Amino acid sequence: MTTQHVHSSPGLRAWLGLTVILGPVLLVSMDGSILFLAMPRISQDLTPTAGQALWILDVYGFAVGSLLIAFGNLGDRYGRLELLMIGTTVFGIGSAAAAFAPSAELLIVARALMGVAGATLLPSALAVLSELFTDPRRRAQAIGIFAAAFAAGFAIGPIAGGVLLERFWWGSVFLINLPVTALFLIFAPALLREVRATSPGRIDVPSVVTSAIGLLLVIYAVKRVAADGPSGGAAVAGAAGLVLLAWFARRQRHLAHPLMDFSLFRDRVFTLAIVTGLVPLAAWSASAYLAGVYLQSVLGLPVLNAALLAVPGAAVLTVTCVVTPHVVDRIGKRAALVACHFSIAAGLLLLLPTAITGGIGWYVASTVVAGVGYGICFSVVADTAVDAVPVERAGSAGAIAETSNEIGNALGIALLGSLAALVFRLQGPDLAPTLDETLQLPDLTPVLAAEAKTAFVTGLHAAAAAAAVLHVVLGALALRWLRNGGSRAHRQQENPNPPAQ
Repeated sequence: MTTQHVHSSPGLRAWLGLTVILGPVLLVSMDGSILFLAMPRISQDLTPTAGQALWILDVYGFAVGSLLIAFGNLGDRYGRLELLMIGTTVFGIGSAAAAFAPSAELLIVARALMGVAGATLLPSALAVLSELFTDPRRRAQAIGIFAAAFAAGFAIGPIAGGVLLERFWWGSVFLINLPVTALFLIFAPALLREVRATSPGRIDVPSVVTSAIGLLLVIYAVKRVAADGPSGGAAVAGAAGLVLLAWFARRQRHLAHPLMDFSLFRDRVFTLAIVTGLVPLAAWSASAYLAGVYLQSVLGLPVLNAALLAVPGAAVLTVTCVVTPHVVDRIGKRAALVACHFSIAAGLLLLLPTAITGGIGWYVASTVVAGVGYGICFSVVADTAVDAVPVERAGSAGAIAETSNEIGNALGIALLGSLAALVFRLQGPDLAPTLDETLQLPDLTPVLAAEAKTAFVTGLHAAAAAAAVLHVVLGALALRWLRNGGSRAHRQQENPNPPAQ
């Protein structure tokens, strides 16, 4: 990217362009979470199996995460704005298809299409934004707003979904994407300029295909085991997925332009930053989804009430995301990352006292305490990852950090959600594979209903406890590995200038 002379003010066009860019950014992050409160309604209308319900929730995140870096390279070669326009158009088409999907299978396909389109939006939006703001200080402000909007989208997704579901059918949570995509397609050509890399690398198609298929096969195996128990088919799928992922990792070491630069993981600070991008998103997505089912199907709250209960946690998350950069300047990234993991662990443990009666206060307290950690995670992960590597590799580090967020969002529901489903299958009345399906049975007695609800809450507790343990371990590693003096790469460089994202 060529260096231009610095302006004291980026101008009205730049700020209007930022506003236009934030539309697709909000949609991509909101659609990672907007179904959490809608799933009970979707289960009633489309009657998905336990495995299909998990795919409806997380196929979007897997499509985004597995293709994010590939589409970043594609945008470098063919133009970021052009890719943004195409991706936004496809995102709108996928949203309309999802809104009117007549079956669970077609809804999964539509969500996958939305995920493919979403993978084109994030890296291209960030690159176009950087072109709008040539002054480093203004660019940093704009990227901060970008990150806050992305975090806010994850937080307000369930709330927006609950408000819509109170008055409309479940498909309305997808139709709200259409006005935003239309406005972007109208105003983007006038406000944004095309951005291309000066020397884009080749896109290695085998790497794209093997990483995506390998990841999906492994997650499919996990889901099958959780929903139906161990089987030969699940074992074969899991083994095949692991082989493909291993081949993918080995291939990256021999490519001039690898899809993922695994050599960056030799730096422990970078590795911790990427894991911090993945695990908190996994904990957040799983707990938000399971809590949505808990509030509606166990406690019997109307969907709007369940949505409003998420507001305090969403507010804390968003405010924390905005103020964290200023706090980090004073306390350092080490203290921030340690606080991130321990506050999330504390918030998750507050879910353990929930029961089939009461529990609302514990849920709200959990979202507020954990919201502090989630806000810190959104704010510091990318910057910590970039700061841990030499300047010339900052782009690869940033792309991996974004990918870890999206994969974490999907893995939470796939793995922790599958753990909760496994506990329900083992401890429930064994009448149906999910709580919602069980509660819809015509001759269900109150005793069996209570048994099913208790089994679901036990699964919620198991998922929350597992995620809390992971965060305690990561907090301890942050205490041990990180030093306030900076990363190894930057101590070697002794570069006082902050890296530009």
